[in-house]
Formats: sequence, C-alpha cells, structure tokens
Amino acid sequence: MPSIYPKKIIKQLVNAGKRLSQPFSLTQEKAYRQQLRTLKKLITKAEETDYGKTYNFSKILASKAVYRSYQQNVPLVDYGKMHEWWQKAYNGAENVTWPGKIEFFALSSGTSEGASKYIPVSQEMIRSITRAGLRQVISIARTDFPKDYLAKNYLMLGGSTSLYFNDDGKTYAGDLSGITSSHVPNWFERFSKPSMDIRSEKNWHDKLERIVDEAPQWDVVMIAGVPAWIQILFEMIIKRYNLRTIHDIWPHLSVYLWGGVALEPYKKSLNGLMGKPIMYLETYLASEGFVAFQTSPNSKGMKLNFKNGMFFEFVPFNELNFDETGNMRPNAVALSIKQVELHKEYALLLTTCSGAWRYLIGDTVKFVDLEDCEIKITGRTKHFLSVCGEHLSVDNMNKGIERLSETLNVPINEYTVKGESEDKNHVHQWYIACNDKSVKPEEASALLDTYLCELNDDYATERKHALKEVKVKLIPSELFLNWMLEQGKYGSQSKFPRVLTDAKYKEWVDFVNKHTALAQ
Repeated sequence: MPSIYPKKIIKQLVNAGKRLSQPFSLTQEKAYRQQLRTLKKLITKAEETDYGKTYNFSKILASKAVYRSYQQNVPLVDYGKMHEWWQKAYNGAENVTWPGKIEFFALSSGTSEGASKYIPVSQEMIRSITRAGLRQVISIARTDFPKDYLAKNYLMLGGSTSLYFNDDGKTYAGDLSGITSSHVPNWFERFSKPSMDIRSEKNWHDKLERIVDEAPQWDVVMIAGVPAWIQILFEMIIKRYNLRTIHDIWPHLSVYLWGGVALEPYKKSLNGLMGKPIMYLETYLASEGFVAFQTSPNSKGMKLNFKNGMFFEFVPFNELNFDETGNMRPNAVALSIKQVELHKEYALLLTTCSGAWRYLIGDTVKFVDLEDCEIKITGRTKHFLSVCGEHLSVDNMNKGIERLSETLNVPINEYTVKGESEDKNHVHQWYIACNDKSVKPEEASALLDTYLCELNDDYATERKHALKEVKVKLIPSELFLNWMLEQGKYGSQSKFPRVLTDAKYKEWVDFVNKHTALAQ
C-alpha cells in the first residue's frame, strides 16, 4: 500500500541516513578510537552495578589506559558465566550487570542441539537495534534500489510478538524479533507486514497460513527472514495461488535481507522461485545485538555496527585459545579491532548496552576487508569438525555443499555431518537433503570430498592419512524439517545443526532410519 506522504517519508529517511551512516565510514584505526569511546561510555554507565563493583569499573575508568585495564580486570566469559548474573536480573533484581531493571529477555534461536538461552535486552539495546535497522534501510536506498519503493511494504518473517512472564511475573521473555518488532517507530509500522495481529500468532504454522492468506493484499518490496522459512513461505504462496514465481504476486520484490544461517545451500532453490534477479543482503542480528550488515550487493562482507552501544573484541580461533571441543581456554587472549588481520578466523566477544561484558557470543568470523572493517561469519566455536586435525569449518562445509549443488544441478537446502572414530580410523558421515533420485551417494561423496580438499589444506592432508572415508547418505529434504518439528524447534529462528554431537547423533540416525524405512 503506497504511503500518503511518500516524498516526505523518503526525505526523512535520506536526511536521517546522512547522520546515521557516517559511523560506517571508519578505517581500522578510526574504528578503534570510536570503540574506545564506546567502551568508556558503557563502563561509566554500569559503574555502580553489581558487576561493575565486582570488577572495579571505577578503577578501570581512572586508568590512563582504559582498554588495557579493562582486559586486566574483567574476565572473558561464555554464557555459563554470564548466566549466573543474568539469572538474577531475570528474576527481577535491578542493577545487576546493567543499570535499572531489565524487562525483556530474548530466547536465543539456537539449533535443535540444545536448550534456549535467555539474553537480556535493555531499552538501550532496543534503540540500538532500531538505529541499525534504519541504517540498513538507508544503505539500501543508496544502491540502485528505486527510491519510490521505500513507500511500499516490508515483510519480516520473524518470531511471535507474544511474550510470556517468567515464573515470578517480573520479566518478559520471547523471540528477539518479537521484542523489537513491537517497538518499531510508528511511521514505519504502516509499511511493515504482517500486521501486529499476525505477528503475535504463537503457532508458527498458523502464522504462515495467515501470511499466505493476506499476501495478495500487499506490495512487498523487501523481505527478511531465515532462508529455509522464506523458501517455504514462497512455495506456499506459489502453490496456493497457482503462480509461476513469487514475482507474479509481488512484482516489486527487490531485496532479501537474510541471516541466521549461510545462504549458499538455499540460493539455488530461492532463485528458482523468483521471476527476476533481486539483491541478497546479509544481516548479522544476534540475540545479543545488531552486530553488522551488508551495505550493498558488491560489498565483500558485512560492516561492523560501530557507535551503537557495542564494543567488539576478537579471540583468534586456534588451539592456543580453544580446546578440541570449542571451549575457550582460561588463558585465551582477546584482540581489539586495531589488532585483527585479514582472513584469519576469530571468535567474537561482545560488551554491550544490555550488560554483556567480554561475552563469547559463540560465532566465528573473519575479516574480508580491513579498510571498511567488513566481516563474514564462518561458523560457531562448537560447530566445527576436527576428529583428526582436519579443522573443517561450517564456512568450508557451506562452500563445499554449494559447489556440489552447482555441479549436480540440484538444490541442496539442508545437510548435517558427524565425525566418527574407531581405533585410529576416522570417518565423516554426511546426511544431505536431495530429492533427485538420479543422484548417486558415491558420486556426491567423491565430488564433495574433492571440493573440501580444495577449500581446506588441513582437510586435504588428513584425507591422505587419518581421515579414511567420507560417506554420504542422501535423504528427502522434508526429513530435516520433520526432525525440527519433533525436537520442538519449529519456528522462525530455529536452525538445523550442521555438525551433530554424540548426544543427538543416535536420535537422528534412528529418526532417519525409521522414516526412510516407512517410505520404502
């Protein structure tokens, strides 16, 4: 639906963009100076909290070298350590790790591997995420994106806005997308789809059906969401209205903002549902904050979101800092934005305006452009494969699967892998979604193995020695979705684990064997 005042709205957006987009034009050195100012503000704000008193924030602020003092006095922590503090805030205590009361807690998306985490979301963080979202819209407006499209509809396929009280009724918890979408500016609400009523729908299947019901009423120009669910939504709409492509119903659809998982396994399928090319722009919105986003289709990666209530540190992801299971070692060393190097892998630490302090977010990244401080997500600290020193990252896996899909000319939307060891023989067991019965597992295995050898030198070396075999089992794609449903992870932010742990592997194998046997 076009805006009553499109020119006025567009002018407001562009003027706001001139102010909001400037922090993204930072070199590595300028970014460091900006980050130091952010760190001082965060420490000053939290100086009188329980956390600030415990770790001598006053002493840190009095130091001539604030960052060095911060490193010396405040420990590197993971969720287990921060949870001890955040649980108090979740129970209603004030001034724990951030001033005042934290009213909202985001349930981390996670994978089907583990339980949800509760991440505090302060009012300052809500404003931070809103600012970053506006900056991204402005960055899109500066591309070839038609300016009059700004007054059309934006569809966000996110979690429910319905939140629930904790047991004591003192705080709310729910999807981050639900928390933030209920705080969008009033002027933006008229363009945002679906309606608040549909956004509050708790049943995910019912929400999708209601979106499909109303789809013909909208003129969607931009869409955001996890790739797997965007694909499912498009397929539902195309089937319901007997369309050829999604552009038959949304002719102005031009931009897809994606995040949460790698796009590579889904892009071939998504392109097949389009009537014309669109812009794919990556977004790094974690439960802990809006970390980075891609500013144009030609960008090498995503620009870190500086001057927005977050201080970034980077722990080299190597054997000195992490053990073989991906746990951070006690003597791990963190680097500032000024110290990072191109194409090296780092685990990301965040200090935020929600009361996270030197917190290991769990993602690994690498810098692809130091001049513009652009990063790519490479995986998770605990989602990598190294049963015999092959050090295979999720980024390697995604690229290998993408090349396999291109070679076989079949869409491959999901996969998972497990490393197995027996005596001194090591094997990778892959489960790959493939509905084309003409593809042979042996062919897929040989091709994938070749690509992974080209992508990762350690993997190539171990294939000559300890890694004896690469097995591939091709299974129907719906099994991955059905597994998520059975695990209670059926929703907008749920993702299938790329690397299976021992705890889930037997369940997964039994599930696959049962359903493939029933299909025969």
